[in-house]
Amino acid sequence: MIRVISLAYLIVWAWHEHVEACRLLKQEPVKNIVFLMDEVENHLHPEWQRRILPALLKVLEGLGDGMQVQAHITTHAPMVLASLEPHFDPEEDKLFVFDLERGRVNLRAVDWARQGDASRWLTSPALNVSFARSVEAERAIKDANAFLRGEEPEHFKTREEIDLALSATLADMDPFWPRWLTIGEGDDA
Repeated sequence: MIRVISLAYLIVWAWHEHVEACRLLKQEPVKNIVFLMDEVENHLHPEWQRRILPALLKVLEGLGDGMQVQAHITTHAPMVLASLEPHFDPEEDKLFVFDLERGRVNLRAVDWARQGDASRWLTSPALNVSFARSVEAERAIKDANAFLRGEEPEHFKTREEIDLALSATLADMDPFWPRWLTIGEGDDA
């Protein structure tokens, strides 16, 4: 919290100093601000990840009437992306992803689409994680799906092995359970 308050203070202080310098030089203060911040979520609790960027944008836009803010923010946090949904204007704002392709970093524009919650942001084209679960749960579900399609599972070969893997990795209320328990009943390989 101290760092967040310090950052807000620093922004307001820098702006105040700019306005004072302009007054002394008999110039008009600028109406455009470019704000750069890398890894905005760094060391923040998820609750603060939900609040940091909307709050910073509000501070920047509140510096003066007609203030034009261009913010370049990087993040790996799905909570930060989810927090932008009420504030993102696809006509003015853009979402980009850095991709590593053949040893080179490429910048790729991603079409903005509301995902609803952080787990959907994880599996969106912005973060491109295949499953919003542990690697072990992903492996168990992939094998369960292969088993249900009548294909050869990669890691767990029988229904019992898959059952054990699912039990070890999924919560009791996981949405995958009804499918596994009802569709797969009576099948055995």
